[in-house]
Amino acid sequence: MLNNEEQIHLTIRFLIPFSAVVLFAFPALGFASRVSERVQAEDLIKQGNQYYQAKQYENAIGSYQKAIRMGFEGTSVYYNLGDAYYREGKIGYSILYYEKALRLSPNDQDIIHNLRIANSKTIDKIDALPKFFLFQWWESLLALFSTDGWARISYVFYLLLLASIGLYFYAKRPNWQRYSFFIGSISTIFLVITAALWIINLNRDLNMKEAIVVQPTAVVKLSPDSTSNDAFIIHEGLKVREMSYVGHWVEIKLQDGKEGWIEQSEIGTI
Repeated sequence: MLNNEEQIHLTIRFLIPFSAVVLFAFPALGFASRVSERVQAEDLIKQGNQYYQAKQYENAIGSYQKAIRMGFEGTSVYYNLGDAYYREGKIGYSILYYEKALRLSPNDQDIIHNLRIANSKTIDKIDALPKFFLFQWWESLLALFSTDGWARISYVFYLLLLASIGLYFYAKRPNWQRYSFFIGSISTIFLVITAALWIINLNRDLNMKEAIVVQPTAVVKLSPDSTSNDAFIIHEGLKVREMSYVGHWVEIKLQDGKEGWIEQSEIGTI
């Protein structure tokens, strides 16, 4: 019969390997599950591409949407989904997914071209309020790269800064130290600038939401109530800014400054 001390040692000897198994098994299972889901999503996208090539656009849309619901995001799937909706004549949804693709790849000329064509099919032609030229320049600068793009550029300058610091302290020649100091100074300046642009873009993504009207016709109300008076009528494909939320109602603002309330089901957030 085991005494108390031997029982304790036996319990510890059992718990250590058991804890190790639990510690490593559950993350491994989670990773395997994510890999499996990604493989399924990629299969759905391939299936959607086959449907699209066969001109079965409704089936293609279904496959792409299933992949997105599984957490798959990417320029190609949004772009293909925009194309499929355009072929189905659903201009609002087409513009919505072109805009989503453009958020990820701001300089993709194919997306810009198709988005321009889709926007030409919209009914509402609203002139934006004029902006001061410095604001326009600032907006263009921010739009050069996506949020992830600015983050990657910042990381590159961060690595250059670390490399220049290492070279400065380990280089034995004065010339190399001068070069490394110069590179480090330039890297620091660009790191601060690109990091600031990344943070500003990230803040805009989190706090400034834009949406596309996806229903053929939407009645905008003066207040978040179906019995409220009508403010104005808008049509599919129009881009609006989401301001606030009350239940299933969203307060929106148009580019010309008009504001009102619309049901959430009538718009799609970019």
